Amino acid sequence: MRPVGRRPYGVGRRRTPKARFIDCVIQILNSKEDCYMSITKKVGVALTCATVAGLCTSARAVTDADIETSFFPYKNKVPGLSGLQRGTIINKANIQNFKNAIDPATAKFIESGWNEIEVGPTESIALHPNYIALTKKNANQAKLGAKVGSIESYKGGRPFPEEPDTKDPRAGEKLAFNFKYSQVAGDSGRIFPFLWDYKNLNTGKVERSISFDFHFLNYKYRIAQEPTPNITPNPADIYRGIYVKVLEPQDLKNTQLLIQRFDDDNKLDDSYLYLGFQRRVRRLATGQTTDAFLGSDLMIEDFEGYNARIQDMQWTYSGTAETLVPFYDHTALKNVDPKLEDGYGQIKFGGKSGCFPDVPWSLRKVFILESKPVEGSSPVGKRIMYMDAQTMQFPIVLIYDKKGEIWKRWVVSFTDAEKSAPKNKGAGVAVYTGASMVDVQTGHCTTLKARIVVDPENNPPNLFTVQNMRGGD
Repeated sequence: MRPVGRRPYGVGRRRTPKARFIDCVIQILNSKEDCYMSITKKVGVALTCATVAGLCTSARAVTDADIETSFFPYKNKVPGLSGLQRGTIINKANIQNFKNAIDPATAKFIESGWNEIEVGPTESIALHPNYIALTKKNANQAKLGAKVGSIESYKGGRPFPEEPDTKDPRAGEKLAFNFKYSQVAGDSGRIFPFLWDYKNLNTGKVERSISFDFHFLNYKYRIAQEPTPNITPNPADIYRGIYVKVLEPQDLKNTQLLIQRFDDDNKLDDSYLYLGFQRRVRRLATGQTTDAFLGSDLMIEDFEGYNARIQDMQWTYSGTAETLVPFYDHTALKNVDPKLEDGYGQIKFGGKSGCFPDVPWSLRKVFILESKPVEGSSPVGKRIMYMDAQTMQFPIVLIYDKKGEIWKRWVVSFTDAEKSAPKNKGAGVAVYTGASMVDVQTGHCTTLKARIVVDPENNPPNLFTVQNMRGGD
C-alpha cells in the first residue's frame, strides 16, 4: 500500500525541473525521442548544451558501418548534378545551372568573370589504413567535456566518425576535433618549395614574392612514422609543432616562426618569432595570430584552414551538402610549372590577376560549419567553412568581417598523396598543392604553390625548438 496522502509518482503532481530533466535523459538514452527543445524551455540552455548534448552523443554507439561511411563516402554513391560532368567548364554564361553546388563567394567570382572552374571526376582519397583501424579500435571512447574545447578519453584516430546531426548543438565542435586530429601532413611533413606571391587584384602586379620552408610534426597519436604512437620525452604534452623559415628575399631571410600546439585545448599555443635582423626570439602575443603574416593576406590563424584552439570559436554545424571543391588528380594536371628534380610540377594560377588556382574542381560531400570568435578583439566576424567529409580538411573558407560582409575567400587545392610527389607513395593523406587568399575589400590576393613531402627525415624533433631558432643563421 502507498502511504496515505501520497500521490502516485507522476500522477497529479507538479514535476520539478530536475525530474523533467531526468525523464528527458531516460528518453534520450532509450532513443525514444529528441527533447532538446523541451529541455531548453524547461531547464535552461546552459544545461542543455553542456549536459544533454554529451548524453545524446552516447545514446547511440558508433558502428563499423558508420566508420566505413565516414572514410569511404563514395563507395555506394557518387555525387551528381544534372548537366555536370567531367570536362564541364563553369563560367558566367552557365553559372546559374550549377549555383546550388558552389559556395557564394566562388559563385560571385564566376558571375563577375574573374574565374572559371573546370570540373573533374569525384575520386576517393586513400587514407592510411592504420588511421582507419585506430578509429575502429577507439570508437565510442572520445567524449566532449562540459566546456567547449575539452575532450575526454581520446586515444587516436578520428574521434567522432559518426554522421553529424543538426539537432546536436555540439556537432560543429566534434567536427572541429575531427579536423584537429586529422592527418593534415601525416605524422610529419615538409612543404618545400613553398612560394607565396602578393598580388594586386586589380592590376595583376606581383608586389612581393617569398620563399618558405614549412615543417610539421605530430608528437602524439602517430600512426605510421616511428616512433608510434608518441614521441617521448614530451613533458609539455605538445600535440603538434609547426616550424617556418623564410629563405628569400634577403630582407626577410631567416625569419622563423615556431608554433607549439598542446594536446590540452585549454592551454594557449606557445608561438615564437625569430627576426634575422634582430637576432633574437620573441614570444608572440595571442592577438598577433590575427595580424597579417609578413604583409600577406593571411593571418597565422588562417594556416591550413584553421590554426587556433577549438575553444577560441563558437562552432555550429549547418548541414551537409554536395559542393564543388578543388580536389583533383595532380598526375592528370597538364598546366604545371617546370618540374622539380623529383618530377613534381607545381600548379599555376589563372583568372583575374592570376589569383585563382588553375586546377579542376570535383563534386564532393562536405560538412558546412560556422565559427565565430569568442573574443571581441578578433577582426573576424565569422567564418563559413566547407569541410571535406572524407578527409576532414577545409578546401574552402569564407571569412566575413564584423559587419557581416564578405572579407576574404581562402581556397586550398588538394590531391591524394599517391598522386603528388613520388616520395608520398603510401602516405595515406590528402596533401595540398596550392592555395589563394583573395581579399575582396582591399583588392588584393596572396597565392601559394606547394610541394608537400610526408617524410620523417626532414622533420627531426629538435627542429621544433626555440634553441633551433636561435642557431638558425
